[in-house]
Amino acid sequence: MTDLISVIVSTYNREDALDAVLRALSLQTDRRFEVVVADDGSGPATAGVVEARAKRAPVPISHVWHADRGFRLAGIRNRAILASRGDYVIFLDGDCIARPGFVAAHRRLAEPACFVTGTRVLLSQALTAAVLADGLEPERWTWPHWAARRARGEVNRITPLVTLPLGGLRRRLRSRWLGARGANMAFWRHDLERVDGFDTSFQGWGREDSDLFIRMIRSGTGRKDGRWATAVLHLWHREADRSALTHNDLMLDELISGDRITARAGLSATAAEGG
Repeated sequence: MTDLISVIVSTYNREDALDAVLRALSLQTDRRFEVVVADDGSGPATAGVVEARAKRAPVPISHVWHADRGFRLAGIRNRAILASRGDYVIFLDGDCIARPGFVAAHRRLAEPACFVTGTRVLLSQALTAAVLADGLEPERWTWPHWAARRARGEVNRITPLVTLPLGGLRRRLRSRWLGARGANMAFWRHDLERVDGFDTSFQGWGREDSDLFIRMIRSGTGRKDGRWATAVLHLWHREADRSALTHNDLMLDELISGDRITARAGLSATAAEGG
């Protein structure tokens, strides 16, 4: 296993959530990692959060930004990959709080020819507001605390917070991309490079992760199930603008109907664009 892991945190104009996410990453039991904040065009306040956290974090934190020209998650993730240094890359959404063993769990699950997809627990709107307004630290909460929150309907489930040694069962979904989510996932850098990273043809919300999963599986990199090991705490947010979904669905259908492995406009195109 590589020594350095890169955790890429995607964000857009949600400074309070990003601050909580960076705080939780500073509490990781495994500190052999760096954080790269992939900023999809946020205003100056986001840079201020990153700078403040970087000054006191026990791990390196850097900030990659591009101009706001709509939802361009694939593009900013590619820029963050290019700026990162680890041989293994974890992608985490900027509203997903990691518990202290998150990086260590991903390190344990990493194996050749596999990518890992994790799970999440959804916090209610009211609990999210309390966490952000009152500085609560749910990443530190114990099982009885979570059981009480579940009983009050403040989270959708708590079973993902259990840790189970599933062994070979984690590879039972090796060729299945359906059901995988992109908020919490990990890849070897050389596997990302082989498929040319994320496809920046996907602009607007939706399907850029599915596109990557399909191309990964076609390239010989199988899916490994990270449930009951890597669960993150997903803060509530309003539903994203889905006006581009129909177009993105058509692009995904085109991919499915063919045999393409590399992105139409991927890492290499992003690198050629420069800053």
